Order: sequence, then C-alpha cells, then structure tokens
Amino acid sequence: MRNKWIARVKGWLDAEDSGLERSMAASQQQPAAMDSDEADAALLAWLAEERERQHDVASRLHDWHERKGSRAIHMLYCLLCVLICTTLIVLLLYTVSTLPSFGSADHPINNEVSARYIESGLQETGAVNIVTGMILDYRAFDTLGESSVLFTAAMVVLFLLRMDAKSEGYSPLARAMRERLHSDTYYEPHNDVILQRTAVILVPIVLLLGIYVVLNGHLSPGGGFSGGAIMGAALMLYVTAFGFDSIRRFFTYKTYQRVVLCALLTYALSKCYSFYTGANGIHSVIPLGTPGAILSSGLILVLNICVGLIVTCTMYAFYAVFRKGEL
Repeated sequence: MRNKWIARVKGWLDAEDSGLERSMAASQQQPAAMDSDEADAALLAWLAEERERQHDVASRLHDWHERKGSRAIHMLYCLLCVLICTTLIVLLLYTVSTLPSFGSADHPINNEVSARYIESGLQETGAVNIVTGMILDYRAFDTLGESSVLFTAAMVVLFLLRMDAKSEGYSPLARAMRERLHSDTYYEPHNDVILQRTAVILVPIVLLLGIYVVLNGHLSPGGGFSGGAIMGAALMLYVTAFGFDSIRRFFTYKTYQRVVLCALLTYALSKCYSFYTGANGIHSVIPLGTPGAILSSGLILVLNICVGLIVTCTMYAFYAVFRKGEL
C-alpha cells in the first residue's frame, strides 16, 4: 500500500515536471516581445486610426448639417421663437384682463405706498416737491443705482473711443476718427464772432438756470437730473463756440473723474447714514428745516447737487468722446 502511494506521488511529480517543460518550450517558440520602438509605433498607429475615425465622424456631422441640419435648426429656432412670443403674449393679456378697471380704488397704483408719499411726504422728507422727496428719500437707493449706471456708461464709452496721443494702441474706430481729414473739427468755425458773442451771453444764463433747477428741486419741478442736463448743454455750447482747447483750462479728464467720484461717494455716504439711522430707530441729527426754504428737506438738497454734477459731467463726456474721442 505504501509503495502504491509512493508511486502515485512520483507519477504526479513527473507529470508536473513534464507540464512545466512543455510550457517553457512553448514560450521559447513564441515570438519575442516588441521592443519600445515597436510599441511607440503601434501607439502612433492607434492614435492615427482614432484621429481618422473622429475626422470621419466630424465630416459626417458637417455633411448632415450642410444637407439637413441647417434647415432643421432654423425651423427649430423659428418654432421656439413663436412659442415663446405666443406664451408671453398670452400671459400679458391674461394679466391685463384680470387687472381692475382704470381709476378704481382697488387698482395697484392706488395703494398705501402712493398714499404715504402724498399724505406724509412733506412731514417725513421736508420736500415740498413730492416727486423729489420720493426719488431722493424713499427711493434714494434706486437713484444711486441710476447715477452709477450713468457713470459706468460714460466710462465704457470713454474706454472704447478714447484716443491717447501717447499710445498707438487705441481702437480702430478712434484711429479712424483721428485720421479722418474732413471731420467736423475741420469745418468748425474758428473765431466766429457771432457764435462766440452769443455763447458769451447764453452760457452763463444757461448755467445759472441749471444751478437754479438743481438747488430748487425739492421746492419746485426740477432736480438733479433735469438741472444737470441743462448745465451739460451749457458746456456743449461753450465747447462748440470756443473749442476743446479753451474748455480744458478748467475741465479735463481728471476733473471729470474727481467730480463724479466725489459726488458718488458723497451720495453713498449720505444715504448710508440715512439707512442706518432709519433702520435702527436712531434720531437723525440733520434737521429737515422749514418746508419751502432753500435750506430744508435734510439731505435731499445735497443729493440733488450730487446728481446734478454727475449728470452734467456725463452729458459733456458723451458729447466730447463721440465728437473728438477724448475729454
């Protein structure tokens, strides 16, 4: 029995040895592994095939777009436009149909907000002009945003059209304006006696009118926006009569920057003080004054002056940049 098991183990070992020998022989008969150059060549071939496949897919998409895709996308675009416009029209018509009739007491415009403006505006703001009290007191934050939009718009236009004599990198539009021979400055009248004498008379009057409208904005129709537009028109008239070289003696690009920046900061700080005192129930040390007096309505007069300066500078900046490309 013992000899029998020994014979089986010996046979199993012999079988394992013969299997190992056969595996080694088969491995010796297989071709040698590819070296690194052959592997790189195979990788490059695979990448080329993959690139060719992607190019084929892109070509098919391009052909489809040329044959049917462009038409399908155009039809889809038109369908979406019609669907969106129709939906908006239906919603707006439905909203209008559900509104109360014009002049009715339950109309949205006849709410407690407008009643507060009319009934308590003079007492709370000190401004005789209800519109000015609403714009520069109740909705002063919104007015600050409008002034900031004006300043931002002027800066963007100045960046796009400004022509700097020290740099050759200004925009093509500015370069065309500078190199144009027959521009408006070419035909601008020089030393026109009639125009200059008229401007000498009208410019101070227009400036005084603008200052009056700004300073009396809390007492009568007017304010910073309308008064600033009037003063901006006065500057335009002056530069038309006497030229840019003359106005640069007192109004330059740095002047524009400093005036607008100071006005915006003053406006923001003034309203921050009002918001802080109002939100925390703190009594403001700035008196409202006597209604009807020039020094009244608290900070509204100061805000009107700030808005007037911003609008004046912005109006002139637009005119100067679009006409000459610089302030």
